[in-house]
Amino acid sequence: MSLGDAIRMSRQKAFFTQQDFAQKLNVALSTVNRWELNKARPNMKAMKKLKEFCDEYGVDYEIIEKEWLVI
Repeated sequence: MSLGDAIRMSRQKAFFTQQDFAQKLNVALSTVNRWELNKARPNMKAMKKLKEFCDEYGVDYEIIEKEWLVI
């Protein structure tokens, strides 16, 4: 599984659209789209927001973190 797949799966498990997810994380819609297409990677600040999102909505963060750590 790629990082983009892990982010997409987490977003979908919480029943968020890309637009709603972007607003929740306070990032641009294009940023979420680029993450999910593996064209960009979240920085540390975004990873913290992703962790908070996963904690709030009961979604597994470990998959995202594991894929993020793979270079």
